[in-house]
Parts: sequence; C-alpha cells; structure tokens
Amino acid sequence: MDEGFELTGFDHVQLAIPPGGEDDARRFYVEALGLAEAPKPPHLAARGGCWFDGPGLRLHMGVETDFRPARKAHPALLVRGLPALRRRLQEAGYVTRDDEPLEGYDRFYVDDPFGNRIELMEPVSV
Repeated sequence: MDEGFELTGFDHVQLAIPPGGEDDARRFYVEALGLAEAPKPPHLAARGGCWFDGPGLRLHMGVETDFRPARKAHPALLVRGLPALRRRLQEAGYVTRDDEPLEGYDRFYVDDPFGNRIELMEPVSV
C-alpha cells in the first residue's frame, strides 16, 4: 500500500563498545576485517566511539557506559572470499563458529573483542 513513503535501505548499523574500547575496535574492524575507519563529526567524536566503512556497509561503534555485548542481535556482513577471511581471523586469534546451514550461503560467526556477535556470509552458486 502506497502511503507516500518507502524504506530504501540501511545507512548504518551501530554496535556498542565499552568505554575506552576504540583501539580494540580498530584492531578488529580495520586490521582483521579490512574496513576503513571513517571520520566522525567533531560534535559526535566528543562522545567517543568510532566509525568504519566498507563497500556497501557502514558500522558505527558507540560507547555505552553500562556495556553488555550483543550476543544474539548481530549484523550479517556479506563477504567475497569467506575461507580466506576465516583463516585471517583465526590467525589473528579470533574464534570462529559454524551454525546451522542457511540455503544459498556459506557462513560463520565471530565475536568482536567485546563479545558482539558478527555473522560473515558469502552467497554460493547452486
């Protein structure tokens, strides 16, 4: 039903990190996953946290004083070369976990340094 608007996509997904977690976030999201750090506007940078960009995705890490990791809710990032990324993560000391198969995808989970669950998935040809 046309009501004069439509949702057109995501601008970004935000995950919480504990105070002082920016350097650990950079090691994981930049060094391990290969995203680029994006500058935060000065008025938002004063709050702490950090932003990361990659092709077709934006992740914002926001500082939360009473931080609790997102163990169920999670972003699912599309990957080209999933086995190579898995090796890279494991070599960097991150534990990867398989889950039930999902038709049309190879996938696994990894936790960021704070315990937030991240799903990494690659479409497969049938």
